[in-house]
Amino acid sequence: MAVSGLAYSAADPKRTANTVVLDETGVKNLRIETVEVEETDFEQTIFSLGRIEAIPAKIAAVSSRISGRVVELKVAPGDIVKKDDEVAKIESRQPGDPPPVVALKAPLAGLVTRVEKRLGDPLEPESSLLEITDLSEVFAVARVPEHQAGRMKEGTVAHIKVASLPNEKFDGELLRFGTSADKASGTIDAIFRLTNPGGLLRADMRAEFSIVLSKRSEVVSVPRAALQGEASNRFVYVKDFDLANAFVKTQVQVGEMNDRFVEITQGLLPADEVVTRGAYSLSFAGASSVSLKEALDAAHGHEHAADGGELTPEKKAELAAKNAGAGDNHGHDEGGASPLWMYASIVLLVLLLISIFAKKSGPGSAEEEETAVKSNKKEVH
Repeated sequence: MAVSGLAYSAADPKRTANTVVLDETGVKNLRIETVEVEETDFEQTIFSLGRIEAIPAKIAAVSSRISGRVVELKVAPGDIVKKDDEVAKIESRQPGDPPPVVALKAPLAGLVTRVEKRLGDPLEPESSLLEITDLSEVFAVARVPEHQAGRMKEGTVAHIKVASLPNEKFDGELLRFGTSADKASGTIDAIFRLTNPGGLLRADMRAEFSIVLSKRSEVVSVPRAALQGEASNRFVYVKDFDLANAFVKTQVQVGEMNDRFVEITQGLLPADEVVTRGAYSLSFAGASSVSLKEALDAAHGHEHAADGGELTPEKKAELAAKNAGAGDNHGHDEGGASPLWMYASIVLLVLLLISIFAKKSGPGSAEEEETAVKSNKKEVH
């Protein structure tokens, strides 16, 4: 795990190999986000799907006590009304000039969810004109496996999310179970009541439930997005406290998991910062975009060895000796020739001299031979 004042050294090659150092561009491209590890309450939960429903006792119909026709309609589906707001006017069929007109008012505050009639349509006492639903509280109905339902009791809390409101979280309490189970799916409805501030939740919205079965305090846990690797080899990426944009692949031992968090029993301490968003991408980041030596030099303000270790006096002396040796070899190469090159130069020089001598002596010898032949002919005659 990352420790403040961390000193890398060649004696810890495994840690060095597991450290990824990025530049600012790399961090932005991978969209790295971190969270601080804390000891928190850890909940054992079960996951379920379901839906939002209006509470039947909070649904009201608006109707007329007399027969007539709609002469004025003041609301439409989706409008919010208050109790006793005038929503429509009905012209009575009773004789009169003009015929009597009756105003219809909202019996409760809420959302106009249905309008059954149009302007001018006839309206009878046994039919409704429109429907108003109070959504200040709603039911959230979860389809729970039968074998899990036995672990739940009245008052059990569920954390509820809906797909259309991804940034909102709602908590509900279990009221009761449905009257019968679904034979095909092996589930039973668990009905939770929850408040609906602002009326954001609407009937028939799909919902996800995280139903809390138990809770433990002071548990070290991280978001599930931070956990990487296979079941036999779990790890997280920890932000280094000492180096900017450096992340260390850290082995961890896990305990229980729920739909949001995973318990860490070994490998992390409170105040460590683990990567959540971008953790999977770090596994494939490959070679660091910044060398470990460069990162340490910038962080500490002095030079480090190539492997990231501190330059001790011994290492400095060793490095200086290597540099001096390299300089001597370089000077020898430039100041003198190798034995092989010297031998080759001598052979080439000898061959050149022989060639020049042969060219100079060749024509003279031919003339002397010709003169000697002529002299012999004269003596014979």
